Amino acid sequence: MEQVVFIVWRESVEALLVVGILFTWLSASPAGRRGLPWLWGGVAAGLGLALALALVLLGIASWLSGEGQEWFQAIMALVACGLVVQMVYWMKLHGRTLKRELQDGASQNMTGSNWWGLFVLTMIAVAREGSETVVFLYGTISAGESVAGTWQLVLAGVLGFLAALFTFWLLQLGGKLITWRRFFKLTEILLLLLASALLVSGLDHLISLEVLPVLIDPVWDSSWLLDANGGVGKVLADFAGYRAYPALSQLLIWVLYWVVVWRLLRHADALVLRLVRTPVAIV
Repeated sequence: MEQVVFIVWRESVEALLVVGILFTWLSASPAGRRGLPWLWGGVAAGLGLALALALVLLGIASWLSGEGQEWFQAIMALVACGLVVQMVYWMKLHGRTLKRELQDGASQNMTGSNWWGLFVLTMIAVAREGSETVVFLYGTISAGESVAGTWQLVLAGVLGFLAALFTFWLLQLGGKLITWRRFFKLTEILLLLLASALLVSGLDHLISLEVLPVLIDPVWDSSWLLDANGGVGKVLADFAGYRAYPALSQLLIWVLYWVVVWRLLRHADALVLRLVRTPVAIV
């Protein structure tokens, strides 16, 4: 349940940031306020697309059985892992300019009275966050060994959204305790840890399907020190992919994952630094 709360919280804050930027910018002028109905229409359409994706995934999952469902869960866990890494990388590149990019897009649409353009811009932004949330949640829930009840998942989602509203309010205050930079830095680390857990879960399914050889199984037994079925060990298993009895193939791929992530983040930092240092030509 804690994973569901975290995912809904993190993705909801990012969606609120996008909508908040556009809402504040449109509200600043009488001409912009005419676009507010199109903004909320785009939000509703984006949520609708995310809901449609959720229904499609649930439909596919219910249609499959046995080995087919095992394959589907493995693929979804690995896709969710890849999406998390891609999202962190994208935010590294565009986080500094996100506000300007959104405002420029809205400005172009408002100048030409193209409110459909604003509608589509908002819909895509919200649908992106919503679809990521759906994929992350499906990958996380299907990765769990114990399935929580529907009401528990709904409660976790509501708690995550309420926490997002409170976090967004705090961030808007612009205090020193929690800033957008610190928020994204902290959640970036947590997201990458969660992605590693999704990766290991996907590998569990591939090993179960006898697609991925174990090489050595297990490499060690650390259950006497940290049991993955309860306490701190369970938290680490859910959020970082800890296994008390890891197979060698899993361990090697897990290490490779962190090497690739480290290289990607260094590449993103180098690109951002290059853009910051590049002088802007004055015409």
